[in-house]
Amino acid sequence: MSLTPYLPIYRRAGIRMERGEGVHLIDDEGKRYLDFAAGIAVNAFGHAHPHMVAALQEQAARLWHCSNQFITPELERYAARMVEHTFADSVFFSSSGTEAVEAGLKFMRRYQYESGAPYRYRVITFEGGFHGRTYGGISAGGNQPARTGFGPLLLGFDRVPFNDLAAVKAAIGKNTAGILIEPIQGEGGIQLADHAFLRELRTLCDAEGLLLMCDEVQCGYGRPGSFYAFEQAGITPDIVSSAKGLGGGFPLGATLLTQRVAEALPAGSHGGTYNNNPLAMAVGNAVLDLLLEEGLFAHVRNVGAHLHSGLADLCTRYPHHLRGVRGVGLMIGLEPAIDARVLSKALLGNGLVVSPTVTGVLRLVPPLIITQAHADQALEMIEQTLKTL
Repeated sequence: MSLTPYLPIYRRAGIRMERGEGVHLIDDEGKRYLDFAAGIAVNAFGHAHPHMVAALQEQAARLWHCSNQFITPELERYAARMVEHTFADSVFFSSSGTEAVEAGLKFMRRYQYESGAPYRYRVITFEGGFHGRTYGGISAGGNQPARTGFGPLLLGFDRVPFNDLAAVKAAIGKNTAGILIEPIQGEGGIQLADHAFLRELRTLCDAEGLLLMCDEVQCGYGRPGSFYAFEQAGITPDIVSSAKGLGGGFPLGATLLTQRVAEALPAGSHGGTYNNNPLAMAVGNAVLDLLLEEGLFAHVRNVGAHLHSGLADLCTRYPHHLRGVRGVGLMIGLEPAIDARVLSKALLGNGLVVSPTVTGVLRLVPPLIITQAHADQALEMIEQTLKTL
């Protein structure tokens, strides 16, 4: 195998992307692509958004990094705003989604330890779940390609079928510390947790003394048409991991905590060199400015519903190519009846970027700022591609 200087662990398309403008990517030959992958649900407000660029440039001229023995103004402001606008009483910032998940798993165990139950360390997770690529992440998740060849995995996880309350109850034992779930599975093929199921999990955790942790790295932060997806079920988790859209393309993760969990974490119990770095905090504040603009969540719901309806129509008219569509807001999965990577490659050739999941579902997770016209353009590109296959 011929190696590139960079480790060839990604399935790259062989296209050199040179710049981005709004909802478009532009390659080194000047070809424009409608970006309905958004860096896998990362570029929440598209490419080179002027408000985000200005925030980063201003902070870069002032302070890039300092030790976490100090406080920075942007950290104070960002943390206070996240607490104000979410369920959380405290927040821990990191640099990625898998770090945010790892922190949450650690915090879950520490809470039980401080509560006098150090024997409670096991976490119930779900088939189809994806929680990152660290050892904790692949041990908790059910993504087989991410796990193959890296065993033995970490102990302490009990995986059960998604949306199966009886299986959850059967998995609870004296060593169970909590439950970790994606309200909308991303890599698992855009599978939605039933709202009633999420409410039952909350009730079950309260009755059994467990913590409920939602992994909203991919499905949260405006993408479902609300701040976080769990809100639509009317529940409040104890821990939430968040990332991807959080920084709009700048590496940023967060673990949000209720007071009782935060109180179990004294100084020195967790940390990281680049956590809370001033550049990330400045960008995080800029993204939050955009997220909180009046009408954004309604816009995501409306454009998402229009796109979903158009895709459902294509599924009806092209049954030999498409099996179905599912999702909420601007987190949509299109299930093809043909090879997903073949379809994805053909769409890319026609100028539309989408992201296949490991399950063979095409993921459409465009910037939250797409318009109905952008959705119509994507639908036309998909139909034209289907006609040529």
